[in-house]
Amino acid sequence: MASATTAPAEGLTRRHVRDQSWERFGNVVLAGSPLTVFRATEAGGRVLDAIERDEVVAASPLVDRLLETGSIHPVPEQPSTLSMNDVTVVTPQLGGVASADGRIVVDDGSEPPVAGAQVRLDLNRGPAAARNAARPLVDTKLIAFVDADVDLLDDVGIGSWLDALLPHFDDPNVGLVAPRVTGEVGSPLDLGDQPARIRSGTRVSYVPAAALVVRTAAFDAVGGFDEQLRFGEDVDLVWRLDQAGWRCRYEPSSAVWHDPRRTLIARVRQHAGYGSSAAPLALRHPGQLSPVHNNGWTAGVWVAALGGHPTIACGLAVSTALRLAPKLPGVPAARSFRLAMTGHLRAGQQFAAAIRRVWWPIVVVGSLCSRRFRWAALASIAASPSTTTTDVAYGWGVWAGMIRTRTISPLLPRWRPWPGR
Repeated sequence: MASATTAPAEGLTRRHVRDQSWERFGNVVLAGSPLTVFRATEAGGRVLDAIERDEVVAASPLVDRLLETGSIHPVPEQPSTLSMNDVTVVTPQLGGVASADGRIVVDDGSEPPVAGAQVRLDLNRGPAAARNAARPLVDTKLIAFVDADVDLLDDVGIGSWLDALLPHFDDPNVGLVAPRVTGEVGSPLDLGDQPARIRSGTRVSYVPAAALVVRTAAFDAVGGFDEQLRFGEDVDLVWRLDQAGWRCRYEPSSAVWHDPRRTLIARVRQHAGYGSSAAPLALRHPGQLSPVHNNGWTAGVWVAALGGHPTIACGLAVSTALRLAPKLPGVPAARSFRLAMTGHLRAGQQFAAAIRRVWWPIVVVGSLCSRRFRWAALASIAASPSTTTTDVAYGWGVWAGMIRTRTISPLLPRWRPWPGR
């Protein structure tokens, strides 16, 4: 099976924007997701200076490592070596009429058939199979997958939304680039306005197949979409590309519009469907679907707090924060302390989200006989009242998937060291 090398691209020079996490103390940098500590040499320090001055820098092991950890992000600048002629747009569709803008439309077993579709499946087999079915008709270097309910926000032609995406593919290590998908408020498809390196367990751990562009060679290298997945096939594709060595990028300077579901019931069903993919994905990617990614000390702080021991929780938080400073030479002690305390607070938000999304059946049962469980439930709702309904629906789908596949993997936390080096 072919894969990317993720080695510095020789001859590639470009500008980079620093990630929002970037902090520098001399030749020591804290940045990336998960947060990583870099200690640069004198020559490396000059590269860091150039990045901070918004200058063009050449590919190098340091630049490549900063890209790999999500510490910096390439600025998409024209002209690219690729154009719209190098892209084939593919749309899976169920019902309706095919778009006449030059894309390949795959009819996923519609009755009556989709008028104008280039490919038709006799039975409805899901979006993964429909997208794969278009592959024999593709003879370009790139494939853009665009769902039928996505508006490209394009007044000048189908290619303009690609302008900010194509330059990323000048790096031969890049296998996939996705735009921002706007639409429903709080939608899990909208991953924010900051660029990112896409990887499991990071700030942007997936992107939806509602709209994305993939290198055809990379798509073939990992065998396309997994047709056994009705939901989560896009998450699975991105993670397999990443594991095969292809770099995947999120570029929010390009945006498309995804039509939101019109009723609350429809949105609830949609989010339950998303949740149903968690268990199958957890079996394919062990440890990657954990609702909480954190270290044991932070977990201990919150276990003590929820257990009714705030003094112990505060003492543990402060002591672990003080212990972090010696592990980060070159970083001011006050900053190390704030860093650790902020990590503890953000972990609380992560635990609250896990309660709303996947642990709520356990918490509901516990609430029948425990006041602390009731307080935990109320605190999780208060942390994000606007998403509670769809979060609970997602969790319903998660539990349905776990029962069907006989696994509890989506419930289990994942512990890791922090910060990385």
